[in-house]
Amino acid sequence: MDGKRRASIKIGALVDIVLKKDQPTGKLTRGHVKRILTNSPTHPHGIKVMLEESDMVGRVQEIIGERTI
Repeated sequence: MDGKRRASIKIGALVDIVLKKDQPTGKLTRGHVKRILTNSPTHPHGIKVMLEESDMVGRVQEIIGERTI
């Protein structure tokens, strides 16, 4: 799924993000969403989130799936 719509991103979702330092290369980092930082309903470059595991901040490129317990 696309990471440009805030409504499609849930806390705990598994996502691929691109960090600011990795934007030139497009390298992706995978993790679970801790916080959604973008307030607007959409963003052309992806919704900005913070990951649970590392507190890294980046823009969602793809939503992999919901957290399963």
